[in-house]
Amino acid sequence: MLTSEQARQNQEKYGFNELVEGKKKSTLQIFLEQYKDFLVIILIIAAIVSGFLGNFESAIVILVVITMNAILGTVQTLKAEQSLDALKQMSAPEAKVIRDGVVKQIPSREVTIGDRVLLEAGDCVPADGKLIECASLKVDESALTGESLSVEKSLEEVPEGAALGDQTNRVFSGSFVTYGRAAFEVTGIGMGTEVGKIASLLKNTSEKRTPLQINLDDFGKKLSILIIVFCAILFGISIFRGDQPGDAFLFAVALAVAAIPEALSSIVTIVLSFGTQKMAREHAIIRKLQAVEGLGSVSIICSDKTGTLTQNKMTVEDYYVDGKRIPVAKINLNDPNQERLLNFSILCNDSSNANGQEIGDPTETALINLGSRLGREAFEVRDVYDRKSEIPFDSDRKLMSTAHIFSGRHVMVVKGAVDVLLTRMTHIRRGETVEPMTAERKAEIEAQNLEFSRDGLRVLAFAYKEMEEDRAISLEDENDLTFLGLIAMMDPPREESKAAVAECIQAGIKPIMITGDHKITAAAIAKRIGILKDESEACEGAVIENMSDEELQEFVPKISVYARVSPEHKIRIVRAWQDRGNIVAMTGDGVNDAPALKQANIGVAMGITGTEVSKDAAAMVLTDDNFATIVKAVENGRNLYRNIKFSIQFLLSGNFGAILTVLFASIVGLPVPFAPVHLLFINLLTDSLPAIALGLEPHSRDVMNEKPRPMNESILTKDYLARIGTEGLCIGAMTTIAFLIGLNESGSLLGSTLAFGTLCTSRLVHGFNCKSNKPVIFTKRFFNNIYLIGAFVLGLLLITGVLMIPGLHNLFSVYTLDGAHLLIVYGLALLNLPIIQLMKWIREHLK
Repeated sequence: MLTSEQARQNQEKYGFNELVEGKKKSTLQIFLEQYKDFLVIILIIAAIVSGFLGNFESAIVILVVITMNAILGTVQTLKAEQSLDALKQMSAPEAKVIRDGVVKQIPSREVTIGDRVLLEAGDCVPADGKLIECASLKVDESALTGESLSVEKSLEEVPEGAALGDQTNRVFSGSFVTYGRAAFEVTGIGMGTEVGKIASLLKNTSEKRTPLQINLDDFGKKLSILIIVFCAILFGISIFRGDQPGDAFLFAVALAVAAIPEALSSIVTIVLSFGTQKMAREHAIIRKLQAVEGLGSVSIICSDKTGTLTQNKMTVEDYYVDGKRIPVAKINLNDPNQERLLNFSILCNDSSNANGQEIGDPTETALINLGSRLGREAFEVRDVYDRKSEIPFDSDRKLMSTAHIFSGRHVMVVKGAVDVLLTRMTHIRRGETVEPMTAERKAEIEAQNLEFSRDGLRVLAFAYKEMEEDRAISLEDENDLTFLGLIAMMDPPREESKAAVAECIQAGIKPIMITGDHKITAAAIAKRIGILKDESEACEGAVIENMSDEELQEFVPKISVYARVSPEHKIRIVRAWQDRGNIVAMTGDGVNDAPALKQANIGVAMGITGTEVSKDAAAMVLTDDNFATIVKAVENGRNLYRNIKFSIQFLLSGNFGAILTVLFASIVGLPVPFAPVHLLFINLLTDSLPAIALGLEPHSRDVMNEKPRPMNESILTKDYLARIGTEGLCIGAMTTIAFLIGLNESGSLLGSTLAFGTLCTSRLVHGFNCKSNKPVIFTKRFFNNIYLIGAFVLGLLLITGVLMIPGLHNLFSVYTLDGAHLLIVYGLALLNLPIIQLMKWIREHLK
């Protein structure tokens, strides 16, 4: 133990017992980083050029749109980085240490190396250290190891390099004492603790960009280059024809602004925001917008076991009485020995459950909860057979004994580990008779215990001894016992887990269990829910300890269950799958899961049982802790990605139609079909509203029959570009026909007006074409999107108003149309619908 002076010197040498936080980016830095996108840079250049050339309206529109998007991105990012703050909150506020030979209560940040710290039930462990005194100590380390049961501690040395959960002679910062007392010497503080190592991992783990972010960046670069090439060609043609360089350049920039879907980022953000609201109603809170779509792309889900796939609550599964294994559903309290076993399990038990508040060891609360299910409340049984004396549990004996009076006879009830109790039993109860314990009967009990263990069950044995007199029981009495039965229990799978796992597999997603629990327990749960098919698919973390990254990449496809893993192992497993080209989701609830949640493409934390650290490191939090909610989120993500593709298809095919019209006019030497104000109107109104509406297209379950798309698959696939090209060609052809009709009838102003009206109306009509890659014209799906119908009606009213209201003609540079001209506009625009639907039908039947 230290003196106050030694403690001060150690604090100067080792620092305080607190986690060190890295330098954070300022809000301004985060805001400016939103402008690094290639498409945004191109738009900024276009806005600057437009401003210099006098086209201020276009410049203002572009800058407003990209600034709004940057603000949205900044708000999302500022919410995301809170993991280290939550880790700090896990530290115990105060600790009891022995300094100068007396017990002192000090702030936990002042605990230092060499301090002797005292622990008792209810304390939070303030630092890492080695036990020097231990009295029946049990510690809940689930947040660090993922193991659901409290760990029994002892002073026995453990092998060098043992897994964290197996280091029974050590305690770790951030864990909680559930039973007993102890003293330990501090060996690690602050960043040197196991929690500190996790903090370091979090700092050094980079968040992965979602497939949508990667795709949109790639898409933006390709699209921008394509449009710049088009505009350069048009500029060259204009110069070749003798146009003024300034006018030619202004029009090329105006066309670029019209062709680049600058509202795309905002539309995607709006669509994802609506998606997050839908998912919140379905118990999934999205912390990072892109995660909605990213979930739809995952091909691997690495899931923690405890509290994620299981209920994180010990539950009795089986009895073993009278030589028979009895499932909990078939327990019959009319059978004397089954009733006796239930009563014994409630009496030799220190836990309680008052008003739903469980107090005590999880294995003991499981026993009294079974009583409640069978109509035997603990307080009623204890009132009838009150406790006369007791010998508390301790980790050396691995036994607990209590004394009661049954029908006037003094009886000692003993509960403990099977291997320990078997050595103390001389008799066995069968039916209403008590018979001598034989080697054969011991072998039967051991075989049953082994069977339970292979099923991942934790087993307690119960025995009793009739006492000759009413006296306090002693350790010497815990011999010559009569065996009554075994009770097997486990942390069972969630009811929904099996169906959710099956749905994952159907959707082409491989579920993997990664846990700090024992291999046998993990494998048993994994088998029950369908993750594990063969024992060879399960391994312990120690197996991958010395593997290189390349060896691990080759190893991971063969394994479905990883047990006794450390936080570092989890990160390596996630990274190995990512290096194989997979998009990985990681679910978890403990501090030990946080670095892997951050490393994964999509981190998913549990909202009820999850620690704040895991929630802050994750992109999504499940408010119902239901693994099945993840599958629902995958379905939502896939639907949202499909809808976003429909929006992009709508924007690009319409823009391509406009470019083709301008390109045709330039090549054949005709006047420019559109005024800059026409392009501005299209960008603001007839583009954005239907594109957003398509993003809100009702979801369909058929997306879960598809396999996850490859990680490196671009949005702009050959098939996708072909659809955009043919649909854009159709729109461009109708717009060009309208332009030529007006040009031949009354010159360029009428031609420009008809082209403008036809292009706007064609794009409104085209929204219905983009609802699906299949024909929808004669199906219920044609009218199932109220937002699209609303966007169509509003857009049609606006364009008709511009074309028909005289007061707007000068503002929008349009010619006064009569009814016949309006019919031309409507007729040519509507022709796009049957033609494009027919093309979809032909493409569908040629597959």
